[in-house]
Amino acid sequence: MTTTAPAATTTARTADSVAASQVLPLPAVVRDAGLLIARVLLGAVLIVHGGQKLFSNGVAGTGAFFESVGVPAATFFAGFAGTVELVGGILLVLGLLTPAVSVFVAIVMAGAYFYVHQANGIYAAENGWELVAVIGLATVVFGLVGPGRFSLDALIAGRRAAKA
Repeated sequence: MTTTAPAATTTARTADSVAASQVLPLPAVVRDAGLLIARVLLGAVLIVHGGQKLFSNGVAGTGAFFESVGVPAATFFAGFAGTVELVGGILLVLGLLTPAVSVFVAIVMAGAYFYVHQANGIYAAENGWELVAVIGLATVVFGLVGPGRFSLDALIAGRRAAKA
């Protein structure tokens, strides 16, 4: 005879099994500091790439490149990609609106993969897809696990919880 556990117990067991599966569990402050450092560095990479598209090359120059690789509405998407990277990078550094940032950055990186990097193999040195994959996947990880407690998202969530 089998019995089923109530949902709350199942959820607690799942959380316990995740924590127990860590070979070397880290203190929360170390984990959150690591998330902060990773967020800031990833955000900096996005800010630089967005700034390049918007200011160094300009939207027109970036749009011309996008057009040459077959991106439809190239000038629009040049501005979109540059804005997502620049603003998304700033928001990621702050840890603000992290789930939304992860979706938009993942879309931009998917476009970069399909239109520019896919045919060139994996190596970034050969204009391959490794950098866009790492940026896209790292951003998605933050969208899934959250930005950590040293973030504006955590601050806002804490204030909402205190009001409730």
